[in-house]
Amino acid sequence: MEKYNDQSWLGHQQLVDDNLDVSLAIRLAALFGRSAPAPHSPLPPLWHWAFFQAPCSEAKLGEDGHPDDDGFLPPRAGRQRMWASGDVVFHHPLLIGHPARRISTLEDIEKKNGSNGELTFLRVSHEYFQLDADGHISRETAAISERQVLVYRTPAPAKTQRGSDPANAQWQRRIEPTPVTLFRYSAATFNGHRIHYDTPYATEREGYPGLVVHGPLITTWMLDAFIDANPQAQLRRLRYRGNRPLFSPTPFEVAGRIDAAGQASLWAADDRGLAHQATLEFEA
Repeated sequence: MEKYNDQSWLGHQQLVDDNLDVSLAIRLAALFGRSAPAPHSPLPPLWHWAFFQAPCSEAKLGEDGHPDDDGFLPPRAGRQRMWASGDVVFHHPLLIGHPARRISTLEDIEKKNGSNGELTFLRVSHEYFQLDADGHISRETAAISERQVLVYRTPAPAKTQRGSDPANAQWQRRIEPTPVTLFRYSAATFNGHRIHYDTPYATEREGYPGLVVHGPLITTWMLDAFIDANPQAQLRRLRYRGNRPLFSPTPFEVAGRIDAAGQASLWAADDRGLAHQATLEFEA
């Protein structure tokens, strides 16, 4: 059927409105150990990933807890879905408690052959706008422009290879990813992927050594550590990628260093080396 031809999905769009409710922002603050934000204040960087959810019914979820067919992205047809990399441009903050809109577009689909079978790379753009009292976009420029790369892959045993050694850090923070933290982030983002909270499923069905720490959560911690070390910096652009997963309850470090004026490297690493990396552009 034409519906299941992946290329026929190119250009599909999804529109999601959200009021950026202060109660969810307060729950995220508790998760990240921050003071509770006030209504009308700026939403902290990358917290937007917990908003703009387009949930589908449980009947449309696969065994792994991810949607099989959400009407926006091509059906997975039994493949695993992974979060690979992305690019976030910060134009101006979204405000908590103000209506906002995300417009998402499926821009590209590319199939490649990997060592464990076919890989399908999905490139999705997201534009985030604040809305005015009449429900119209309040500025011509998006508050945040984002591109994400997702991967569909044939189910295969998890790879937990070593990473390269990280550079010398100018700041670092130790993270102890408890099952409770992972569950709370799954709840805040309405993420049903069982590898993050269901230990028997993660270890016995998908072959991981433990619960998998969410890629977006790791990236948020990486950026949060930079903000603590450089509180006057104005964020401009973040490019991130996941090299390999990290697992609960194994501790790891989020760290970074300034490479040049307005440029920084961020990373997450455990005793097996680098796992996630990012480059950040900012204004001092």
